[in-house]
Amino acid sequence: MCADFTARHGRHWRPQDTTALHGNGSWASYVADLCGGAATTAEVVETCTTAMVDACAAGEIRALPGAVELVREAERHGPVGVATASPHRFVRAVLEHLGLAQKLRAVVCGEDVARVKPAPDPYLRAAAEIGVPPSWCLAVEDSPAGIRSAVAAGMRVLAIPRAAMTLPHGIAHLPTAQARTATEALPLLTRLLTSQPASLIREETTT
Repeated sequence: MCADFTARHGRHWRPQDTTALHGNGSWASYVADLCGGAATTAEVVETCTTAMVDACAAGEIRALPGAVELVREAERHGPVGVATASPHRFVRAVLEHLGLAQKLRAVVCGEDVARVKPAPDPYLRAAAEIGVPPSWCLAVEDSPAGIRSAVAAGMRVLAIPRAAMTLPHGIAHLPTAQARTATEALPLLTRLLTSQPASLIREETTT
């Protein structure tokens, strides 16, 4: 959706732009900058969010294999929340579409906090909303910024890097555990959640 938006403003979308948006709480500003001043951040948010919601309604947005099962397994052990950079309107649409909305105690999006990831604010707010100390929470993360955010909040992290990316130097040592896919992560999740009282705050990076 962001690639289509920049294309309408005469800008070519590059692979590094996709990487730059991964877990980026300032994604709309990044896209606006790519358009060279031809669009405002508010226009990016409105247009791209509407396009993403429409894609969800059309059945074009699907969970990664194993992701829904991770949430359902986590709910067996305690309250579950989401901390994400994506807009509320899109996140709610996706959660309803996947049948997960009723399973979540908290949904914290980019517009809910003063400082976005990699600051700890999104995870600290989510922990407060589910009523669990951060040190008892397990964050499932797929982005370097999200890993930093969760660790800064005092949480353990189960990392599932998107598309089996290699975590950058300086971040690779931060997760408690790491898996290549959500399906592969399921037994790790169970083990981590039963190793001490813990709840899951799951990150969904959907921008």
